[in-house]
Amino acid sequence: PAMISIQLPDGSRREFPGPVTVAEVAASIGAGLAKAALAGRVGVGSAARVVDTSHRIEADESLAIITAKDDVGLEVIRHSTAHLLAYAVKSLFPEAQVTIGPVIENGFYYDFSYRRPFTPDDLAAIEKRMGELAASSRASRRTRTCRSTPKGRSPTCAVARTCPRPAS
Repeated sequence: PAMISIQLPDGSRREFPGPVTVAEVAASIGAGLAKAALAGRVGVGSAARVVDTSHRIEADESLAIITAKDDVGLEVIRHSTAHLLAYAVKSLFPEAQVTIGPVIENGFYYDFSYRRPFTPDDLAAIEKRMGELAASSRASRRTRTCRSTPKGRSPTCAVARTCPRPAS
């Protein structure tokens, strides 16, 4: 198998004996970075795209590891938390319809269609369920890239395992 060369933002290169995930590249740099990694940015310029940490790099590529310290990292966290909210609501209120929920400048929001307004007790239950889902997601460390957003391209769901599908 051919060696794969990963170009890092500082200009250094890392060599791997075959396909490698973003998470594996982060771990090769250090345990702290591996733990902090939320996503990766592969490619350069207008061709760059955000991918999740399980993304396999199959050929020579440029890679930046995204953490919560990066502006894109904050967007990834907000995007993932929005999906976590949607999952929590759907698990507690299966008949609720998820409508829209984009990341906005100071956070995110989701609109839900439900037969009644959510109460303060409902909100507490939703928050608790979000914590449970986040804990189970961290334990599994499985992430997938979201593919359906109004913009057509989406940042990574770092916390949620998949993107919920909005109600049609």
